[in-house]
Amino acid sequence: MTSTGVKPTFLRSSFGGLPRPFWALWGGTLVNRLGTMVMPFTGVYLTQARGLSIAAAGLVMALFGAGSLVSQLLAGVLADRIGRRATLSGGMLATAAAMLALGYSTTLPAILASMFLLGLVADAYRPASNALVADLISPQERPRAYGLLFWAINLGYSVGMTAGGWLAQAGFLWLFWVDAVSCVAFAVLVWRAVPETRPMGKSEAGGFGVVLRDRVMVGFTLVILGNALLYSQTFTTLPMAMTEGVGLTTAQFGLAMALNGVLIVIVQPLASGWLGRRDPVRTLALGIAVMSAGFALTAFVTTTFWLAVTIAVWTAGEVVTAGIAGTILARLAPPHLRGRYSGLFGFSWSVAAVLAPLLGGGLLELGGPRALWFTTGGIGLVATAGMLALGPAIRRR
Repeated sequence: MTSTGVKPTFLRSSFGGLPRPFWALWGGTLVNRLGTMVMPFTGVYLTQARGLSIAAAGLVMALFGAGSLVSQLLAGVLADRIGRRATLSGGMLATAAAMLALGYSTTLPAILASMFLLGLVADAYRPASNALVADLISPQERPRAYGLLFWAINLGYSVGMTAGGWLAQAGFLWLFWVDAVSCVAFAVLVWRAVPETRPMGKSEAGGFGVVLRDRVMVGFTLVILGNALLYSQTFTTLPMAMTEGVGLTTAQFGLAMALNGVLIVIVQPLASGWLGRRDPVRTLALGIAVMSAGFALTAFVTTTFWLAVTIAVWTAGEVVTAGIAGTILARLAPPHLRGRYSGLFGFSWSVAAVLAPLLGGGLLELGGPRALWFTTGGIGLVATAGMLALGPAIRRR
């Protein structure tokens, strides 16, 4: 094949064939992630701009986590009852309001209330977004579609975080306004360009009882919890372990971590189509196993170079898992309950965000880096085995 034909073929295989509403969702996700500037700098904002102690800032962040736990379950029910589009757009508008409320709060009670509200609404879009992709995209194309959404999130977040660092120097309030505007843009784009896809005529009464009675889904949620506990170490215990334990500077750690975003942006579009043609159960198990190996190897890191090597390993696993988990979720969920199933799926990530720092910090303090990273890798291997054990039941769906 000539060089002139390679590029169009690659573009078609990576980006072609997906419906226009999906690209509206993708574009809105990218815009929203480009504007995600508040959360990476929340701790700095609370201590420097609002003068809170580290303990008080920790309490504020814990309330965000509490709100996030409720968020996924509530948003999952709403996506099935009032619709995917209304839940996503409404959640984004509520997030914009909560962002500005937090930015202008000056007393601790107001900050606590705003932070809990932000946790309640900031990720409310996720169950609706997952359900929308399952509704819009054929089963064969879902791995690629979910992978492209993952790519947009990482591309936007990496740029937004860099720009946020510069804007914070001009004043933290800028971060809240940019984040709020990006949320409104996402809401408007979805409302105007994405049709409502919620199946009509099905019973939608009740809460999560029907989901919890699905043993395969509960088992899959536990597997995803194990996977999420792995990944959550990257922004909870890993920075502390590398800077305080290994002795790397924050600049060295940031340089190594930048490799994660670079690899995802480059490799994800290349890999998603190929991965989508593989058995999703074995593919997800492989991805989790590779991530487990990467985190276990972190026990031996002594330099920036070897940290970068371990990051490259677990990033490879992250790329493999990116579009596959959503694909399996879509297989398991009845169309009229996709919001609830996605809510339980998202709940596992919220639980991991709460448990990961407690688990990681405790292991690091009691047993040192090897206890932390070998245990983390072991959790991943248990999740890998669980995924393979669920394989026959998932394939029967």
